[in-house]
Amino acid sequence: MGGIGVTELLIIAAIVVLLFGTKKLRSMGSDLGSAVKGFRKAMDEDPAETQREKPDETPQKSASSAQNNHQDKE
Repeated sequence: MGGIGVTELLIIAAIVVLLFGTKKLRSMGSDLGSAVKGFRKAMDEDPAETQREKPDETPQKSASSAQNNHQDKE
């Protein structure tokens, strides 16, 4: 009584196809698929690997600022 049945879903799908057309729906499906693929790839990445990349940038910045501080004292 309160749920959406198969018949209602088919009617909604037919209306969506009429509004957008099959080419647009195919394009939107492809875009959605690549977005999901990219999201899954990002979720599967090793967090330790991303943490290793971040500290590499930090010492370079602190080393250059340490050199600047040393030059200021002279």
